[in-house]
Amino acid sequence: MSFWKKLFGGGGGGGGADGGGAPARSVEHNGYTIEARPYPEGGQYQVAGTISKQVGEARKEHKFIRADRFPTQDEAADFALMKGRQIIDQQGDRIFD
Repeated sequence: MSFWKKLFGGGGGGGGADGGGAPARSVEHNGYTIEARPYPEGGQYQVAGTISKQVGEARKEHKFIRADRFPTQDEAADFALMKGRQIIDQQGDRIFD
């Protein structure tokens, strides 16, 4: 993609670091929803995702991006789901503070 297309948002494609676009996969874990949202970066896929939970009327959400990169979107999505489970198990609702 050319510099100008990147600058002005052309070219469509993956969700990017902002987490836009549809998740690659999602799972439920201990009352939370984990969405894997890897995005293309440097010829590979950057690990990223969101963790969300419905709390009363509000939907709380936590976005995460890891430094890890994988050659395929599926590998990056698998790792994102694993990291999401780990974050939930270690921090629980504190991720929303």
